[in-house]
Amino acid sequence: MSERFSFPGFIDVHVHFRDPGIPEAETTASGLAAARRGGFGAVVTMPNTVPACDSVELLEYQRSFYSSVLLFPSACITKGRAGRGLADLERLAEAGAALFTDDGGYVESDRLMEEAMTRAARLDFCVADHALDHRIVGPGVIRDCPLAKKCSLPVIPAAAEIEAVRRDISVCRVTGCKLHIQHISTAEGVELVRDAQKEGLPVTAEATPHHLLFACDELTADDANFKMAPPLGNKEDRFELRKAVKEGVLMFATDHAPHPADKKTIGFLKSANGITGLEIAVASTYTVMVLEEGMSVDAWARAWWEMPRKVLSAASIERLNAANPTTSIVTGERRAYDLSSSLSLSRNCPYDKMSFDGWPL
Repeated sequence: MSERFSFPGFIDVHVHFRDPGIPEAETTASGLAAARRGGFGAVVTMPNTVPACDSVELLEYQRSFYSSVLLFPSACITKGRAGRGLADLERLAEAGAALFTDDGGYVESDRLMEEAMTRAARLDFCVADHALDHRIVGPGVIRDCPLAKKCSLPVIPAAAEIEAVRRDISVCRVTGCKLHIQHISTAEGVELVRDAQKEGLPVTAEATPHHLLFACDELTADDANFKMAPPLGNKEDRFELRKAVKEGVLMFATDHAPHPADKKTIGFLKSANGITGLEIAVASTYTVMVLEEGMSVDAWARAWWEMPRKVLSAASIERLNAANPTTSIVTGERRAYDLSSSLSLSRNCPYDKMSFDGWPL
């Protein structure tokens, strides 16, 4: 029997629209259309556009698009996401940035990260970090698993995430700045976040649908639709991620990352990181967390609409409250996802023909 539910508008705090830069992968218009079909009331775009969103002009460009889906652009921590000098955080905050992040890159300098979080704390802004230390990642493209051995693929150690999360939390402890760990993927990283929250630190983190659904030790083919950064964890990591979502330690976010076909059809070693996910995220997380893991519908929904508000700026929250979007879903109608009908311009997605319940209306 089908049933319908309505909630405050779901918020995806982690999407990539390739505008400006790579419009053949995704424009702002196509990304917003995919978000609307996916049931989202608001999205937070990442600043790794070309050029990177480190200026008022680029913030205003993103904010100029009209849609029933609210678009909250994030701004860079460092100029050009280069990790060498801080962007003008104060001016970017005043111009309407939702949060600060160098997503896709990691601020390696402890001193620079502490300065950024000190300034962001004064502004009451959140700093979100792609917690993957590239000095440890090296040439790696996948976690250690049978496929890595079969295809002789260089491995990304779990320590690349764990050490980055540990560093970020230590800076949060010193500065008092709100910290958000993006797309966490390791059991040890989850435990660090859990402990920080128990300590009373203003730390949040997100789990993506693909890290909740898939595990590297289940991969059988050299298919770059399963290549992302951070990489898929193993079954133990997936178990701990699901457990943390049920406990309210983690919120959801898609890390929607469109790429042209020629960037995702050349195998794990050479393909770009990331997959699309806006249109499938609500149904896939409902199926996994509610139907398979026994999470309550209300708690699941709060991980999409209430928890994400913690990372948004005060001005973004005001705008969200004024618009008051809603998200409605229908359950009890399991069906397969048809990737060919996607409104995204890219097709780098592993969910084609997979069946889910809990579809947005």
